[in-house]
This record gives sequence, structure tokens and C-alpha cells, in this order.
Amino acid sequence: MASIKDVAAAAGVSVATVSRVLNAHPSVSADARTRVLAAVDALGYRPNAVARSLRTDQTHTLGLVISDVLNPYFTELARSVEEEARALGYSVIIGNADERPELQDHHVRNLLDRRIDGLLVSPTDGGSPLMLDAVRAGTPMVFVDRWIPGVDVPVVRADGRAAVRDLVAHLYGLGHRRLAIIAGPAATTTGSERVEAFRAALAEYGVPLPDAYIGQGDFQAESGRRVTDRFLDLPQPPEVVFAADNLMALGALDAVRARGLRVPDDIALAAFDDIPWFVHTDPPVTAIAQPTGELGRAAVRALADRIEGRAPRSVTLPARLVVRRSCGAPARPPQSPSPVRRSTSVQRSTS
Repeated sequence: MASIKDVAAAAGVSVATVSRVLNAHPSVSADARTRVLAAVDALGYRPNAVARSLRTDQTHTLGLVISDVLNPYFTELARSVEEEARALGYSVIIGNADERPELQDHHVRNLLDRRIDGLLVSPTDGGSPLMLDAVRAGTPMVFVDRWIPGVDVPVVRADGRAAVRDLVAHLYGLGHRRLAIIAGPAATTTGSERVEAFRAALAEYGVPLPDAYIGQGDFQAESGRRVTDRFLDLPQPPEVVFAADNLMALGALDAVRARGLRVPDDIALAAFDDIPWFVHTDPPVTAIAQPTGELGRAAVRALADRIEGRAPRSVTLPARLVVRRSCGAPARPPQSPSPVRRSTSVQRSTS
């Protein structure tokens, strides 16, 4: 295996010059840089990342702990994080918490032991002593999608409240009055926030949200099936089920079909977190879409700012409603309460 001395000899420069080229130091002449890079390619030289990290106290590695790698939303988020990190000169190690706080902490502990430069986390619950200790110790950290209230860490997230209001306006205009929600875990910020946004939007239309129409899920498909079965067994089932994430929506769809019912003829369905599959279901599912790729890229940039000594900032991006056919087609002009706030975050799909 070629060494840095071999590269220096082949390029006709000093070892120090090779090191400056590999670390993108601006003091190297264009001619020397060209010769060094040509020698690196010819010899197949690969820098020793471990040795470099010992000299610089940096590994150029980020940790990403996501809530569920099987959730298409988090899969897309992880991809955008890796792409942006690579563009900035970082590698990424990913840990899948599988919506389990103890597994989340296992990954955080392992990543910290590997001396990562910074950590991106989508917390599975409202508080982890291990993460709080890491923050107090000065570990560069950014929360993405979810966050821990009261912790002084930049947060990169989407705000879905306006899109939820648009969804309720759409449903109200279709004549639906009995609306239910499959909620995510109350211990997560997204779980509690989406229920409250739904409740507040219904209140604008004078529509109640009875306790019987709130089902506790866990962002997994099985909980969507279980809660929807309970809704369908009620003396007066809801006309609409709004699932607070995409996997619970797929579980709800399974439960409806298992009873021989049809969407939207027998019951309407909508979801938070749009996924590519929703345009291929029959009917295509109305969903609230988050700017997932933008969130991942913004989270990496915020973490890089923190690592490199710049002041990071929190980022909030808007979600939008994508109207498809799973809630029915308008039969008359939408009825609106007066006054009602309207947002412009609605996209209508021809699917």
C-alpha cells in the first residue's frame, strides 16, 4: 500500500505539501496540486483517517439516529443527510432507533464512543438523560423532525399546522363532520403537535373531536390497523380517519379493506407524511407532504456550522396538503366558517 512519502516522491514535492493538498490548504500552487493529485490517483493512495483524526481531533464523521429506517419518510431523510454531508466532506454513520428509546440511546452511546464530530437525532421520546449529558458536555448536536422541548439545540423541522387546517377545510367542504385521528406517541413532539393542530382546526369549524375519535398509535402500521378496527366498531364510526404518519395510514387502509369496505365510499382516509406509494394505492391517498430532502440538507448545514465554529440556527419549513381521491370528490362549493384563515399550501393531484 502506498504511503504519503511515496506520493511525495512521485510528485516531486515534500510530505508537508502532500498533506496540504489533501487537506485543501489554499497555500499550494496549482502546479503542485495537480502533480500531487495525479500521484495519488496513480498510486491508489488512501489517507489514514484514524491517524488524521488523532492529529486534528476530528473524524469528519457525523452520526444520524433516526426513529425508524423502515418508514419511507426517514429513509428519504437519511439519504438527503448523507448526500449533503458528503458534499461538505463528512461521512455519516446511521443508527436506527426503531421507535425505541433504549435503542436510540444505544446508538447515541456508540456514536459518541466513535468520536464523531457531531450528532443528528430525531428523538423517540421527550427526554434522554444520555443526550442531555452529551449536550451539556458540548457535543455538537441538531434535532431533526422531532425535538426535546427546553433543550438548547438547533431544531430543523416542518410546520404542519397550516397544512392540517387546509386538510380540515377540504374535509369540511366535502361534507364530512365525524373526523377521527390516529395519533402518534404523546411523548414525541410530532405526536402531540399533530393532534393539537387537528383539534384546533376542527374547532375553527365548530366540529368537536370526541375522545372516542382519538386513537393512540405508535407510528407503526400495526397500531394503525388496531386503532382503525376500534373506530369501525363504534356505534357511530367516523366518516374520516386521519393518520398522523404514513405507516399508520397503511395500517388503517389494511383494516378497512379487511372488512370489505371501500375508501372513500364507506370511510375516507388521509395521512400526514406523503410517500411515493400513495399515488399507487386505489384510490390515491390525500396526504400532508413535508419537504423531507430540504430538511435533511438544512440539518447537515446547521450541524456543520456548529462543528466549524459558526452560529447555527433552527430552521422551520412549511408542509403542504396534497389532495387526491381518498376523501371523496367535491360535490358542491366548500362551506367555510366565518371568519376562517386560509393558507396557500394546497396542491391538488390529478391522481
